[in-house]
Amino acid sequence: MHKPIAITAGEPAGIGPDILLAAANKSLPHPIVAVGSIQLLRERAKQLNLQINLTKYQQQSIVQHQPGVLPVLDVPLAKISQPGVLNIANVAHVMSMLSIAGNACLDKQFSALVTCPVQKSIINDANIVFSGHTEYFAALCNTPNIVMMLANQQLKVALMTTHLPLSAVSDVINQQLIIDNVKILHTDLIKKFLITNPKIMMCGLNPHAGESGHLGTQELTIINPAAKLLRSQGIDISDAIPADTAFTKQYRESADVILAMYHDQGLPVIKALGFGDCTNITLGLPIIRTSVDHGTALSLAGTGKANADSLYQTILLTAELINSNE
Repeated sequence: MHKPIAITAGEPAGIGPDILLAAANKSLPHPIVAVGSIQLLRERAKQLNLQINLTKYQQQSIVQHQPGVLPVLDVPLAKISQPGVLNIANVAHVMSMLSIAGNACLDKQFSALVTCPVQKSIINDANIVFSGHTEYFAALCNTPNIVMMLANQQLKVALMTTHLPLSAVSDVINQQLIIDNVKILHTDLIKKFLITNPKIMMCGLNPHAGESGHLGTQELTIINPAAKLLRSQGIDISDAIPADTAFTKQYRESADVILAMYHDQGLPVIKALGFGDCTNITLGLPIIRTSVDHGTALSLAGTGKANADSLYQTILLTAELINSNE
């Protein structure tokens, strides 16, 4: 008997409902439960001509996933949702989905949480401070330090900072942040991914990793001293490597993970290598939380053109993480 994986349906006007329905039609290694509006999912299934048996979820253990059957923990919409058309009235529905699913995972009702994409702009337009799922679940779980990591078959990329304006990154990076985040990364690579002695390749912040201080001093005064301290504690981490070469084949093959200093330093590379095959994992939480590697794609919602590969791969990896943590 397995506790199911909870999957939030994401922005009602986006492709989250589409890819969730498509994934439910596949053979999956672990039972899943949708968290979202059962009415919306029924309407979207009809629009996409998908034969899905949507049932209201009752708290229970589920033996296995049945293709074409999707239990739904119903979170009603405030207003009828039209594919591709954002409605600020449904922001409360989106936030309720995240709260209900996250708290249910903390209560051990579900074995893990997978999130479909939300539209940050409409949430912020509703005067709710929201920079992303990663930060939201860190706050919900009362976890001050978390690490965002994307993974596929070719590469793992972790981030020192997440959804920050580029102008704020250098002010945030300090030795304590590096030490805390690397320890989270090191611990979860061992615990969740069963890597015995993780090798971490760390990017510099500045071009050419500061060029011996001529292009920035953070590598000399903050990053490398933190790496030295971490190595003295038994963690295999490099000094700052120039980011323009850190992702070359030689470095990729010699490391278990590459640690980038900011969002767009690392993620464009892994997405270029395998967009649609990546899974976003939040490390450091007391729950397993993963996500797809793409956004809401409003223009594709309800058209049948949305690609569910990232969600499918995310479910597969999440099932592996559950098994490795049992």
